Amino acid sequence: MPQLELAVSATTRPQRPGEVDGRDYWFISEEEFDRRLAEDDFLEWVKLPWGPGYRSGTLLSELERIRSEGRSPLLEIETGGALAVRDRVPGSVTIFVTAPSKEALEQRLRSRATESEGEIDQRLAIAERQLELESEFDHRIVNDDLERAFAELEEIVLGHLERAGSIPARDPSPR
Repeated sequence: MPQLELAVSATTRPQRPGEVDGRDYWFISEEEFDRRLAEDDFLEWVKLPWGPGYRSGTLLSELERIRSEGRSPLLEIETGGALAVRDRVPGSVTIFVTAPSKEALEQRLRSRATESEGEIDQRLAIAERQLELESEFDHRIVNDDLERAFAELEEIVLGHLERAGSIPARDPSPR
């Protein structure tokens, strides 16, 4: 979807093997995070509920960069951050994406092998609490089939972009 660009979040957590600064995250120090918070440089931020107090957030400069290129920013963020954006940005659209079951989520976390056993347990407990917030979101997508979930996401996003006047309306006639 060329109309959208994923906003790269800033984080204080360590860079994992294979991650690229500026592509996967902006990896910044605790001190820089504090400075940017004090300067009100974040749209939203959260203390990550796993690990030793790492933080992550969306920099306003990242949104400005995307908009200056004529695209709409897409944020992939924690539920608390998403609800903060919803409350702060009129017209924002929130989409709750979830695994089909706790077992499927656990299998996905284990197969990617980026978290320790303790972090996996923490993430599963957090996921259960986050499910309690799904009714606060505008839309819900169950990621059980990638093609179907993507088609559903695309329909939601294109519909909102059309209503906002960000893209021309699609021609509904058969081709």
